[in-house]
Amino acid sequence: MSQAESSPSVAGAHQALHKLSQELPDACERLDYVKRMTDQAASKVLTLVDSAQDDADAVRRQGSELSESLQRLAVAPDLSVERARAMMRLCAAYAASAAGFAERVKGLQTEIMMAQDFQDLSGQVINKVLGMLRPAEAPLQELLAQFEAAEPTVEEQLAGVQTPDKALQQDDVDALLAEMGF
Repeated sequence: MSQAESSPSVAGAHQALHKLSQELPDACERLDYVKRMTDQAASKVLTLVDSAQDDADAVRRQGSELSESLQRLAVAPDLSVERARAMMRLCAAYAASAAGFAERVKGLQTEIMMAQDFQDLSGQVINKVLGMLRPAEAPLQELLAQFEAAEPTVEEQLAGVQTPDKALQQDDVDALLAEMGF
């Protein structure tokens, strides 16, 4: 058995990595779930906001038309009771329309808030995944550091005393350079 295999830190890293490898599929599935929920909520919110904008534009347009009509009527020299009543009916219709719009917007705001309910769940899922990953981080870094420390550099591999039977001779070096075209 080698020293690296018997080292307690290598054994701990091995256990942490083994546990992580077993938990990774679950972690990925949980993150996919968060992604799907986020996508669904974003799509729903955008649809709701788009709907509210259409309603708001209709109320704005009706309000502008009513305002212009009221201003024309206010300066009209011959304001009859019948025209005034007709204008009051337009004002009442607009007020009802604006109240309906306000009620729809209130409902849309509630739906938007409900669409964001995934935030609490996604936070829980993300915390669970982080709980799976964090214990493996330090042992993995330690294991990698040990492997990096165990691997000799090129300089270390070439350094040291060479025995006459292992040492390269000048003829060998010249032949190798000639083969390479130098």
